[in-house]
Amino acid sequence: MPLAVLGLGSNQGEPKEQLDRAVKALSALGQVKEVAPYILSKPEGYDAQPDFVNTVVLLSTPYRPADLLRKLKELEKKLGRVPTFKDGPRIIDLDILFYDDQVIFDTDVMLFVPHPRLHEREFVLKPLSYLLPDFVHPQLGKSVTSLYRELMRNKGVPSCKIL
Repeated sequence: MPLAVLGLGSNQGEPKEQLDRAVKALSALGQVKEVAPYILSKPEGYDAQPDFVNTVVLLSTPYRPADLLRKLKELEKKLGRVPTFKDGPRIIDLDILFYDDQVIFDTDVMLFVPHPRLHEREFVLKPLSYLLPDFVHPQLGKSVTSLYRELMRNKGVPSCKIL
């Protein structure tokens, strides 16, 4: 079965418990292979909100990418997500970061894999580096570890911490 790499985040209610619920619910979409350590991160884009708790999950799934995206959006609603605004607070956020080593650009369903900004996000790269340090980004040609180190060199001080 294909391996989907998912990014999870929450900053509403009890974020750690929201992620626990989401990880458990993901088992309906395949087999959860691994879950990265949870990290605490500052919000990006809109600062006037609580910090986020984030993680990365490896999911072996029978669903094709567009179908998986639809299932993830349904799961977000089931877990209590309501639409707000771009970069706003959310009870749960489920993103496809990678799907095997495929590159997908599907504007019909707004699916872009690898996630177009994952290499700019410490809250994605830090937990991802625990699970797939040697995985090579299919577009950038760099390993997750290399991307994380490059981001830290450019950013300076790490802002995420493991919970």
